Amino acid sequence: MRIVVLAGGIGGARFLRGLKQAVGPLARAEEAQITVIGNTGDDIHLFGLKVCPDLDTVMYTLGGGIHEEQGWGRTDESFSIKAEMKEYGVGPEWFGLGDKDFATHIVRTQMLGAGYPLSAVTEALCARWQPGVRLIPMSDDRVETHVLTDIDGERKAVHFQEYWVKLHAAVPAHAIIPVGAEQAKPAPGVLEAIAEADVIILPPSNPVVSVGTILAVPGIRRAVAQAAAPVIGLSPIIGGAPVRGMADKVLAAVGVETSAAAVAKHYGSARGTGLLDGWLVDTSDAAAVAEVEAAGIPCRAVPLWMTDVAASAEMAREALAFAEAVRA
Repeated sequence: MRIVVLAGGIGGARFLRGLKQAVGPLARAEEAQITVIGNTGDDIHLFGLKVCPDLDTVMYTLGGGIHEEQGWGRTDESFSIKAEMKEYGVGPEWFGLGDKDFATHIVRTQMLGAGYPLSAVTEALCARWQPGVRLIPMSDDRVETHVLTDIDGERKAVHFQEYWVKLHAAVPAHAIIPVGAEQAKPAPGVLEAIAEADVIILPPSNPVVSVGTILAVPGIRRAVAQAAAPVIGLSPIIGGAPVRGMADKVLAAVGVETSAAAVAKHYGSARGTGLLDGWLVDTSDAAAVAEVEAAGIPCRAVPLWMTDVAASAEMAREALAFAEAVRA
């Protein structure tokens, strides 16, 4: 079974950990392969270094090096370099890179400077972490998500990381702009993995700035829409609120209500011009099943809280079983 997952950061990474457990017996028999197409719209250049938050969160989480409580960054981290940079008066102070994390970004930046594409660099970094999946950036080209918002009475576009981390999404977002996406090309292997997939999963990642940014790269949305494999999505919204983070702020920017049904309709039905062959909502949103199905998207209500790896694995099993049912 060849499984393709379009993933952002924390939500995507934790789902992937459950997916690995769910397909564990198959994977050991070399009958299951997981390819992760990672969002790079969150990427940012800091201190002269290329930082890829979503790729690293997937790599660290699946490789056993993630800070579990935060869901990002390294476990047992220290911040001596950050403290020294502050003494020199060099910022930004609002983005906390730890000492171990700096090493990853230094290696990445050195390799990029030597002429290696981001996809090859990611493969090299994963050789250390052994995440158990094939992790491919959505593109080797530079794409950065910006947010149009109002700051000090002036409307301006800021990098998504500044909006999310520094401003905590406390001001309204008027538009989400994936800068560079229109000129970008899918990284080597992305379109091939989608075309060859048996199942494609949209995990409970942010539908606008994670999965949405991946789909903004020309060719990827069309490849998913035209794939022979069933496309199954899992709602990142439970009970009218984001499972994690501030997805409601960016959903509002693209005119989408913060509800499980609205996000499903945002992705759209594969029977029309959309993507979904199936949509999973949490049991607390069971009343939304009828609304989603009225939009032409088969829907089921199952537990979607990723309280631990076992719960995430059960979610993954539900997604795979739904894919089989849709296929049949």
